[in-house]
Parts: sequence; C-alpha cells; structure tokens
Amino acid sequence: MITLRPGSDRGKANFGWLDSRHTFSFGNYYDPGHMSFGTLRVINEDKVTPGQGFSTHGHRDMEIISYVLDGGLAHKDSIGNGSVIRPGDVQRMSAGTGIMHSEYNASETDPVHFLQIWVLPEANGIDPGYEQTYFAPEDKQNQLRLVGSQDGRNGSVTIHQDLNLYATVLQPEVSVIHHLDANRLAWVHVAKGAVKLNGHDLTAGDGAAVADEDALALTGVSEDAEVLLFDMAA
Repeated sequence: MITLRPGSDRGKANFGWLDSRHTFSFGNYYDPGHMSFGTLRVINEDKVTPGQGFSTHGHRDMEIISYVLDGGLAHKDSIGNGSVIRPGDVQRMSAGTGIMHSEYNASETDPVHFLQIWVLPEANGIDPGYEQTYFAPEDKQNQLRLVGSQDGRNGSVTIHQDLNLYATVLQPEVSVIHHLDANRLAWVHVAKGAVKLNGHDLTAGDGAAVADEDALALTGVSEDAEVLLFDMAA
C-alpha cells in the first residue's frame, strides 16, 4: 500500500528569514493524522535567507540528520563540533542526554535550502554524538546509495535506530528498485525534480508512506531528480 503525502498539503511556517514546510506535525503546525511515520518524526524543508539562521538551542533524545540541497549550512554545537554542510554532505547529530547547537546560513549573499530530519532513537539517554560524511554525486547517480544506517556500513553515517536511509539522483527514464523485506516500512521523499513511484507521480516536496509492498520502483521523470528513501522497522 502506498499513501501519498502531497507537498502542497504540508504545514507551513514563514518568519521572513525562514520559509519552512513540515511533512509531519512540528512547531505551530499540528495535524493528528500526520504526527510521524514509524520512527521517522520530522522532515522539514527549510530555506534560510543569507546570514540568518537558528541561534543556539537545545535538543535531547533525537537523531537529527541534515541534508543540504543548495548553499551551505554552518553548524556549531556544545560538544565542540563546527562545520559547514554542503550538497553531498550528510550530517548526523545524536542529541542523547542533551546537546546545544546553532545552524546558520554560511553565506551573506546566497540562500541555503536543506532538509532537517528527526528520527526517534532506539534508546533514550545515549551519549551525544556527531558525524558528517560526504557522498560524491556519482555515488548517487542512477543508484540507491546508503547514506545512513544503524551499523554505519558501507561508509554511511551511523543512526541509532533500525533505519536505512538511501539517496539517489535519477535521470529521465532511469529506474532503481528497492526490495522491502517483511515487517518493514518505507517513506519516500522527493527533494528535487519529479519521479514515478510504482506508477504514482511525485514532484519536489511530495512524500509517500509505504507498507506491505515487496518492491519499490523509482523512475526519473525530470533531469537530476533527487530522492531520499527511508527503510525502517514496522
């Protein structure tokens, strides 16, 4: 069963410096029908104006993944990490027992466009942690590249949850197949462009909840369609 989540139906927040779309309930957006999916709690698509961002604030007991689509996102946290996240990078921050961090547009002239993803951890109270890895464009071109996993295999960032995160960039009429094991769920999020998912049309911002499907076929429709696929325990 595939249940579509049109991007146009997402929650919205616009503070001038921040234009955000919420796939699941977040902040002032509350929809009891879209609280989470499996262990996936947040997918926020954020656009931040030059030089602006989120001042220092705290998190705990959450796996937070940042995936930049355009521009650069400057990150600093209370456990001594500082970096700029750019397209191709995947950053995982484990909030655990508590962490403070800030996120700012790294440019004074260009906007930054990124996804912030929250995953419920396998256990509360773990030590805070941080990891950032770059995945070259050719690693995702017309193939599903594992970029996050519970065991950090194949060079993916480690996520403290039974969840595999794949990324792909598809050219028109090119398909990739993902086989979904029994008792697994999947969520598909289209970050850029347009694709078909088992015959369903999806464009940037759209999502799809998947259950009781043996295989997922993603086919590129537009040039450089970028997609994230989450495979998680039911």
